[in-house]
Amino acid sequence: MKGRPELYTSYGQDMAFLNTRPKRAWSGGLVVFALVVPFLITDDLLQLLATGFVAAIGAIGLNIVTGYAGQVSLGHAFFLAIGAYTGAALSGSETGRVIGFGITSLPIWLLASGLVAALFGVLVAPVAVRLRGLYLAIVTLGLVFLGEHVFREWTSLTGGPGVGRPAAVPELFGVRLDRDSAFFTAAQQLYLVMFVLLVIFAVLARNLVRSRVGRAFAAVRDRDLAASVIGVDLTKYKVLAFAVSSFYAGVAGALLFVVNGFFDPGSFNLLLSVQYIAMVLIGGAGTISGAIMGALFITLLPRITRELPTVLPFISGDATGAITVFQVEAVLYGVLIIVFLIVEPRGLFGIWVRVRNYWRTWPFSY
Repeated sequence: MKGRPELYTSYGQDMAFLNTRPKRAWSGGLVVFALVVPFLITDDLLQLLATGFVAAIGAIGLNIVTGYAGQVSLGHAFFLAIGAYTGAALSGSETGRVIGFGITSLPIWLLASGLVAALFGVLVAPVAVRLRGLYLAIVTLGLVFLGEHVFREWTSLTGGPGVGRPAAVPELFGVRLDRDSAFFTAAQQLYLVMFVLLVIFAVLARNLVRSRVGRAFAAVRDRDLAASVIGVDLTKYKVLAFAVSSFYAGVAGALLFVVNGFFDPGSFNLLLSVQYIAMVLIGGAGTISGAIMGALFITLLPRITRELPTVLPFISGDATGAITVFQVEAVLYGVLIIVFLIVEPRGLFGIWVRVRNYWRTWPFSY
């Protein structure tokens, strides 16, 4: 209505993707800022941000199955590993010491990584129909240990512990993105590609959760018995939630391998799953924006803790001290999860909503 831009007159207007002018302005501003950043900061920071963008894709996937569908999963690292090694195997050299098929085109191996991980998610999903809560968490946790053993022993695929294998080759339209070009450095190219992919997957996820499928996820999360009574097919939507989540994890795993350049079979462990749980809970469960915030926060956290030895002398920067930065990082994940669950259950997204609502009604914020 004229003069009342925040007053919705239809359900469709309320459910629109960017339904207010401030949202459109903020989104456009963030995109422009993100596209300018590669020309303002160093390559090492660009690589860190690219890692954060990829982690955000994986966090969005975990948020779909946990935050939206209410299925607790501690096995995200397993699906990340499936995607990482699928992409690496497809693009690997056919004459190398490990399995390789020589398919270097990024769209092909990236899609295949997601689909293979989604297939494993579908195979695991029937268990979710029969279990809930702690029991489901324990089952998905078992996937991590099972995957660690399989990947450690399957040396023809993974290269073995301490050795590893080359990551997937990021080639797009015949251009190697991991090498400097005439106009951009390799870090700038990877940063831009990962940002574009994050935007694509975030938009797809946002459209999914505001659709009929997303409403079914929410019904299952809030009360699956009531959802079943009103006609929601629990098996169908739980399987779909695991499939979508695993697809996102597979894509993220393949891209993480590319950005970091090296992964050991032991890298896909319980700590990695805990990190993704932390991303979702700290960022805000049940929100796409929260998953992105949490992923960037957790990715940038080690960069901050690496500076602690210069401020706190009793913390060692290597593994020789009584208290190391690596131990501090592991403890921080748990502490932050506890603090956010108690103080601000909606995470960083909830803090942003509070700040936004305060200034929206200022000076009448009471």
